[in-house]
Amino acid sequence: MAKLWGGRFRSEENKSMEDFNSSFPFDKRLYKEDVTGSIAHVHMLGKQGIIAREEADLIASTLQQILADIDAGSLLLSGLPEDAEDIHTFIEMELTARIGDVGKKLHTGRSRNDQVAVDMRQYARSACSHLTDLVRQLKEALAAKGKEYPCLMPGYTHLQRAQVVTFRYYMNAYVSMLERDMQRLTNTGDLMNRSPLGCAALAGTTHQLDRAMTAAELGFDGPVDNFLDGVSDRDYLLEMLSDMSIIMVHLSRLSEELILWSSSEFNFVEIDDAYATGSSIMPQKKNNDACELIRGKTGRVFGSLMGLLTTMKGLPLAYNKDMQEDKQGFFDAVDTLEACLTIMTGIISTLKVKEEVMKKSVRTGFLNATEVADYLVKKGVAFRDAHGIVGRIVIACEDRGKAIEDLTIEELREFDPVFDEEIYEFLDYRNILSKGIKKEILMD
Repeated sequence: MAKLWGGRFRSEENKSMEDFNSSFPFDKRLYKEDVTGSIAHVHMLGKQGIIAREEADLIASTLQQILADIDAGSLLLSGLPEDAEDIHTFIEMELTARIGDVGKKLHTGRSRNDQVAVDMRQYARSACSHLTDLVRQLKEALAAKGKEYPCLMPGYTHLQRAQVVTFRYYMNAYVSMLERDMQRLTNTGDLMNRSPLGCAALAGTTHQLDRAMTAAELGFDGPVDNFLDGVSDRDYLLEMLSDMSIIMVHLSRLSEELILWSSSEFNFVEIDDAYATGSSIMPQKKNNDACELIRGKTGRVFGSLMGLLTTMKGLPLAYNKDMQEDKQGFFDAVDTLEACLTIMTGIISTLKVKEEVMKKSVRTGFLNATEVADYLVKKGVAFRDAHGIVGRIVIACEDRGKAIEDLTIEELREFDPVFDEEIYEFLDYRNILSKGIKKEILMD
């Protein structure tokens, strides 16, 4: 079979160029979107009288059968059929092979430019919804794990113990991040939900297409506003790649925490055996490889974003073949994020938290020092002076091998005479979380 575009060519395409030009090995995953887009298009052609209604019905029913055969595995997408340079050509060739010349009428009033664009929007929209569900599952797992372990633990700045929090509050920090991630994905889904079908190559068509009809059949909010923009827009992929990159930042940060916490040096948590691996030489090792892989795969998703940004930055309107490079990186990013979210949800759901180790660690590092300064402020001491006083108390405690709460009133009054027995309310770690806006930590 000749190329769909081969009419104006005198000679055959170079085999190397044919392979170089082909996108079938990776865009074949768009087969469902391509078939559903084509069915909507041919329904509209029949309704508008652009082709006969019975021809439209035959094409639509055959396309549905092709889709069923691919899903059932009786029509394989494992190889590259001759002359099928992409999934769009493959579907049309299969259609024509089954019903003859009437199949050639499918492409009336349509270009591969708007065909590719509508396929990718459908795929991205579906992926956006699926990833949102996976983010929600991880968010729920984090919240549930926090409720299971509301114990005290150190909070950190500069990876140094800073102030007391709870494990539940720590988990809910990631819950907040994921809530923003879900909102970003939802916003991206809303913005992309316009159909480019009917834009044709770049300037529409002389046929009286009903773009609103095809948009509605495919579940879009309506058609795009501008033909040129419709076929050349990849903002929705860039935005979704950006959303996915931010999610990976959050997963990578959580992975780093779990890697640290599961080390012997912290010993705060234990990763379930189902999400750990061992060493080929050291029998005692239990490695947190799942989290390390998530941390490592973050750069892969970043790379897909930067790759597409670079591809798009210098392209004139409308369609350019460079845009074929939008797919592999995007597909890989979706697959990578899906796997990372699924694995992280499993890690969190099976995580064992060592409450007593966390509680014990709270007593080292002077995590109540800021509250001592707050106490002095309540006694009328200027905060900057209070800060200096408590700094000297910490030095003394280090020299004496004591925690602040171990000091007697007499020892505390060596630094300022305003200290009285009330100070011990400000030194008790759980009591600290009942004062001022810190109550939110316990209430969260």
